[in-house]
Amino acid sequence: MTILNVNHVTVYRYAKPVGFGDHRLMFRPRDSHDMRLLETRMVISPPPKSVRWMHDVFGNSIAMVSFERKATELRFESRIRLDHFGLSNPNFPIEDHARIYPFSYSAEEVPDLGRTIERHFPDPDHKVDEWAKQFIRTDGPTETQDMLVSMTRAIKEGFTYKARTAPGTQTPIETLELGSGSCRDYTLLMMEAARTLGFAARFVSGYLYDPAVDGDPESRIGGGATHAWVQIYLPGAGWVEFDPTNGIVGGAGLIRVAVARDPAQAVPLSGDWFGEASDFLGMDVDVVVASE
Repeated sequence: MTILNVNHVTVYRYAKPVGFGDHRLMFRPRDSHDMRLLETRMVISPPPKSVRWMHDVFGNSIAMVSFERKATELRFESRIRLDHFGLSNPNFPIEDHARIYPFSYSAEEVPDLGRTIERHFPDPDHKVDEWAKQFIRTDGPTETQDMLVSMTRAIKEGFTYKARTAPGTQTPIETLELGSGSCRDYTLLMMEAARTLGFAARFVSGYLYDPAVDGDPESRIGGGATHAWVQIYLPGAGWVEFDPTNGIVGGAGLIRVAVARDPAQAVPLSGDWFGEASDFLGMDVDVVVASE
């Protein structure tokens, strides 16, 4: 067990007072057997007219925030304290029929896995197909767990990490051709590669605890901002976490906030403002995750 504190601040700055439309926030972590939420606090400036909570189609906690005052700065600060029980490189209790690739999901699981098995991005030249197939052994049986671990580490070792502040995600083909990307780009590539091989995969957005923040020599990529990784469904093990940015398997240090079928459905913060385009001066995002 590790007690972690998350402080996430997003600030938008404007040259003169502007109006604000509704904003959609996905900051609250998903309570589970491996993560227990202890405290949450959200400070918003200017003070909102109303805050309404809801669950989206995936069961993520969403805050809908409405404003009535104009301002030159819009600030969101989320403070979270939680118990974290995630394991690093766990042994998956995969059912016998799924230990060797390929395998089929049961008739009972397929309807609920639904579109998480389907590919979402075109691949006319089969570049993602070919990249994914390299992890299938030709000299003997392919162990399901070994194949997915190898794919996770291949992205970490074979691509150049580049943090991007621009919204959106590169297509898997763009990431392959560039040989670089951010955590969300890596995640989308692995999702589509896994789907190519018949796995159910989904996008996870949240936070990463980097032990280096607390003076530990171990260091992970993706701290200081929101983080993204992939979950793949394995019979007997359920949804298993794979972080291709750091080449790690399991939930250690990963704080789930949102799970979704597509990256566009897991944007941490979105909303509208009203004014001249030249009024926008920029935004700053700062995320600190530290242990007690």
